[in-house]
Amino acid sequence: MKNSATCPLLVVGSVAYDSVKTSAGSRQDALGGSAMYFSLSSSYFTPVAVVAVVGEDFRERDVGVFKAHRVDISGLERREGKTFRWSGVYGMEDVNTRETLYTQLNVFADFSPKLNREHRRARFLFLANIHPALQLDVLRQMEFRPKLVALDTMNFWIGGNRAALAEVVRQVDVLFMDEGETRQFAEEANLIRAARKILSMGPRGVVVKRGEHGVLLVQNASLFAAPAFPLERVVDPTGAGDTFAGGFMGYLASTGDLSPRGLQRAVVLGSVMGSFTVESFSMERLHALRHEEIEARYRAFIELFKVSPLRNGQSLPWRNAAQPSD
Repeated sequence: MKNSATCPLLVVGSVAYDSVKTSAGSRQDALGGSAMYFSLSSSYFTPVAVVAVVGEDFRERDVGVFKAHRVDISGLERREGKTFRWSGVYGMEDVNTRETLYTQLNVFADFSPKLNREHRRARFLFLANIHPALQLDVLRQMEFRPKLVALDTMNFWIGGNRAALAEVVRQVDVLFMDEGETRQFAEEANLIRAARKILSMGPRGVVVKRGEHGVLLVQNASLFAAPAFPLERVVDPTGAGDTFAGGFMGYLASTGDLSPRGLQRAVVLGSVMGSFTVESFSMERLHALRHEEIEARYRAFIELFKVSPLRNGQSLPWRNAAQPSD
């Protein structure tokens, strides 16, 4: 069937209310969820549609946040009951440590994504962190194979639903995992070998999220590492990974460039978008961004690891020409 998609980018995931405490303060019932962070981030670069479920308590002002970013919320189902809620406390000294206080699935417990005709024709698809069986079901609902399918997951599914996760991983193009999840899923301690083992299962790329240490993109013929953008103050890391994925997929959906260099640029833009999210609670910073801010930080990010190459005939400044003696 000819690809006549009218939906450039689709995300299937969660919309939630988060209660968060960090050294910078706290927020109660702040807008959150993987699909929220992803869609706001990607909306700066391409039209994006969301498939998720919320409860009857979902606030109209939060619907307005999606509308302000022109996110297609025709797939945002409202059901009787309460919206998914999560609460966590980050380390007062180290924001990389986090304790979950509670997770209340509420209407999300029975979430069964149903795609409309436009959703089924999406050219780019992001399967956010939900049950692998649901991710696989979404794939089966697609009218044709998207140009690129990316998937995020977590240690909970690796430990409890490995077979279902392995099945869906075989069918995606890019897999997002953090360091621990990559090692756990591949059952390999060395991170590079672990990523390459996952590549052998089917994906063309593995994106390893390394928090404050940056991101590693592993493809069959290349490795690419990008640092995290240095910030003087991190307020709230919640949603940084989903914001990263939104920038990454937004760039690819906008440009259509799936070459190794295209994916590398997508990694950098994803990192830039994630760096804005952690500067505030919830979507406060992400919601109010200006194009000029994103462009300026992208260019500043490139300068972080831009090194002038050796000129023709130039060598490293060896101490002397002789090699060390045995």
